[in-house]
Amino acid sequence: MVGVGALGSHVVQLLRNVDATIRVIDFDKVEQKNVGSQFHGKPGVGKAKVVALKQAMTFLFARDLDTIPHRLAADNAQALLGKGDLVIDCLDNGASRRIVQDFVRASSIPCLHGALAADGGFGRIVWDEAFVIDDESAAGAATCDDGAHLPFIAITSAYLARAAQEFLATGKKIGFEINPGGATRT
Repeated sequence: MVGVGALGSHVVQLLRNVDATIRVIDFDKVEQKNVGSQFHGKPGVGKAKVVALKQAMTFLFARDLDTIPHRLAADNAQALLGKGDLVIDCLDNGASRRIVQDFVRASSIPCLHGALAADGGFGRIVWDEAFVIDDESAAGAATCDDGAHLPFIAITSAYLARAAQEFLATGKKIGFEINPGGATRT
């Protein structure tokens, strides 16, 4: 799991029952503004997101996580992503997504991308072979910081976790397009 913010933090807790090691990679720290929309609570503020998430998962579900509190870069992608049977990308920027995509394609590792529109109007769960990276429209664009889109974030996270769960159980790749009116399987 690369990126444990709005989507990734919820996906991790929804995958708590899968029979697999869950490695979480994120360099960021929990900020107060994250508490409204992410699966991070007030006790985690100031901690590395992966550390706070590990503590929450251990306390709530007795589920251990393999944590990597580092920024993913082209020169460390092999070390951070190379042991995975599945990479789940929940990043929020095109440059980092390109690092993931270049690595998984070169390494033939299956990759599932989760994406949210900043305004909470659209979500996508797409396997790498069909994923086209779109860069964020502008610095300072609306984000998921205030919690206004939490139900939509949770719904999108649930579909992303479901797609990962299906792949891990059967090898079948399913995707989804989600909008506030419902979801379409792709």
